Amino acid sequence: METQALDPEAGLDEILEYCNNLRQSPPPADDALPAGFTGTLGHFPVYFPEEIAHAAGLLPVNVLGGGNKLELKHADAHMGSFICSICRSTTEMGLNGQLQGLKGFITHPICDAAKHLAGIWSRNIPEQLAQILYLPQNPNTPGAIRFVAAEYQRLRGELERRSGQEACDTKLRASIAAYNRNRKLLRELYAIRRDEPWKVSCTESYLLLRARTRIPCEAHNALLERALDAIRARRRAAQDKPRVVFVGGFCEQPPLEMLEAIDDNCYVVDDDLLIGLRWITNDVPSTGDPIWALAESFVQRSAASPVQHDERKTKEGYLMDMLASSRADAAIVTAAKFCEPGLDEQVAWSKHLDEVGVQYLVLEFEEKMTSFEQMAMQLETFAESLLFATA
Repeated sequence: METQALDPEAGLDEILEYCNNLRQSPPPADDALPAGFTGTLGHFPVYFPEEIAHAAGLLPVNVLGGGNKLELKHADAHMGSFICSICRSTTEMGLNGQLQGLKGFITHPICDAAKHLAGIWSRNIPEQLAQILYLPQNPNTPGAIRFVAAEYQRLRGELERRSGQEACDTKLRASIAAYNRNRKLLRELYAIRRDEPWKVSCTESYLLLRARTRIPCEAHNALLERALDAIRARRRAAQDKPRVVFVGGFCEQPPLEMLEAIDDNCYVVDDDLLIGLRWITNDVPSTGDPIWALAESFVQRSAASPVQHDERKTKEGYLMDMLASSRADAAIVTAAKFCEPGLDEQVAWSKHLDEVGVQYLVLEFEEKMTSFEQMAMQLETFAESLLFATA
């Protein structure tokens, strides 16, 4: 489906509808790209240094699976049914031609399934660049920044050859500036979620965030600026809902209906949805070698995730920090079906929350879910128990 351009005079409802249409849209065709871009580059979650593709004239698009409306016809011939839904549906989209317009597809060794996607891609879609970007799972080693910088430099060369444009340091610094602005706006969005959660729901925030997976960073900045103004101007009364954090959406994304069910019962004051788009938590330095600045930021100015083992951000520690900083009453601890990193984290989180006496609800999801009645009942019961406990 084609997504119409956003009306410059659109209000918040129209902006959110536009974002939802983008969520369901394929990557844009080359002839629909803004000036300066020669094509699109697909990348798998969790984190990808989009600034490098942007500087090389390739629009980075996050490939987030096929949702709950995609029928699998080809992927099962290439991987087992016990593989997570996002890997299977991403493979299906590659094999059925839905991603044929990409100049390339970059994946990461975040799990055993994800690291094999590049091999499937290179054998079956040889006209596209298929690469694995190796990022250190343990960033505490002395050579971590140097290793990341070498990988980023290799990636820059690959993308320059694919796009036919040089990603020089000047262009890369301009891209870093645009993405620094984006990160600042997203921090403002999440601050409203934390301080005035009745003004913007988790679902609305997620749609605004996810729009960056289909449009240039500069366009997303303009969209966020308008949306934030409209959100701040909203006149909504606070409701009697418990404050919760949502964790488990770092890679495969939960269905939108699941987020809506949570919003019906709780205020989600923080989450790890699409954490890769918010991975760098402070501005990337604009001086010096931009590749080094990006590599250093990946190690030193970064969020936490189940697919990275950083001794400074323990499983239990970063969840407790999230609960404390957002003043949450409880946690919704989720994991995608068949996601080994997510399920491993879920066990550790549950055990720790039991020990410290924090209430939580465990949920499992997969992107192809279509029934949410039982989950809605669980959420309603959970919310009521939290309100009763604090009454």
